[in-house]
Amino acid sequence: MDAADFAISPLIEPRVEEGSKDRTMVLNMGPQHPSTHGVLRLVLEIDGETVLRLVPDIGFLHTGIEKTCEAKFYQQVVPLTDRIDYLSPMSNNLCYCLAVEKLLQLEIPPRAQWLRVLLNELTRLQSHLVWLGTHAMDIGALTLFLYTFREREEILKIFEDVSGQRMMGSYFRVGGIALEPPVNFHERVQNLLKMMPERIDEYENLLNGNPIWMSRLKGVGYLSAADAIALGVTGPPLRASGVDWDLRRDMPYSSYEKFQFKVPVSDVGDVWTRYLLRVEEMRESVKICQQALDGMPQGPLKANAPKVVLPDREKMKTQMESLIYHFKIVTEGFAVPAGQVYQAIESPRGEMGYFVVSDGTAKPYRVHMRNPTFASLQALETMCVGRLLADVVAVIGSIDIVLGEIDR
Repeated sequence: MDAADFAISPLIEPRVEEGSKDRTMVLNMGPQHPSTHGVLRLVLEIDGETVLRLVPDIGFLHTGIEKTCEAKFYQQVVPLTDRIDYLSPMSNNLCYCLAVEKLLQLEIPPRAQWLRVLLNELTRLQSHLVWLGTHAMDIGALTLFLYTFREREEILKIFEDVSGQRMMGSYFRVGGIALEPPVNFHERVQNLLKMMPERIDEYENLLNGNPIWMSRLKGVGYLSAADAIALGVTGPPLRASGVDWDLRRDMPYSSYEKFQFKVPVSDVGDVWTRYLLRVEEMRESVKICQQALDGMPQGPLKANAPKVVLPDREKMKTQMESLIYHFKIVTEGFAVPAGQVYQAIESPRGEMGYFVVSDGTAKPYRVHMRNPTFASLQALETMCVGRLLADVVAVIGSIDIVLGEIDR
């Protein structure tokens, strides 16, 4: 066996036109370091600087999370869902918990539902802030990164106050919420919401009139509505192509039907439009958070299901029954009725779905995640063919991929 046997087989073979000495070039773009958009390898066939074909090569971050779920109790899967998408961990928490709660037919208290909405919109906000800062930096606008991460830091501090962790909080539980929010929670969120509209205006003032920014984004990476639907694209890229679809409004969950918000839509379908729509989504998330804060119901944070939901710690100190339930849930888990369910939510990147199969035991028989950017990555070639090599960077940024959820 020689060295050639160890080489990675090419995904694209260069083509040579008959009767011509000219040939196209096959180029590896990546894999990049995880601190960028993740370890994604693109194999491109280019003619000069024009992209003729593009094949994404994924799998460098595969962690086997779906298989690991089968060896865990249902409540132990929640921390695994945090690691699917490090920019929207609470969105993954929510989607998984909603799926298991469907199987259990649990009724979640209104206050827990509204807190879930509030924290998910804060998650959407901080995810879009990371996207905007890194997308601008990829194009060459380095300053904006410092602005967006300044605001993201405030959101992460709120998450830390609530859950004890800045990012992987595992704050949602099957049956409700893990802990009561801290006493200063309302005040800190209100201060953030008062600040954000002005800060979002500041981002647009830095970018919208910049001729370099506009020339790099406008008319680049076009995706039609028909192609977006055929390729399974969801979220902002789908709405930027003219398809008015948002699961928060069209298939509401966790009391989203009680909130008033607009769904930004455009039919232009380029990178510029995807940028504008996400910025507008940030403004709408601020409005939803304000509604959740102003109308927060009173009441419990956990469903009335003593054999599923851990009892309050104070009750464990005085009630033997609560202590026994706590011991049994932690050591043995809780049985979920046999069946299967699919639950989808609108994550910052599009439709995130959890398919959970139960065989009646305390561990899931199967957990499969339908992650939005796994589907959106399929559209990358459609958006890049015929464009320049430099445009590929702008297009990748516009679909906001996270390789952790693509590879799982």
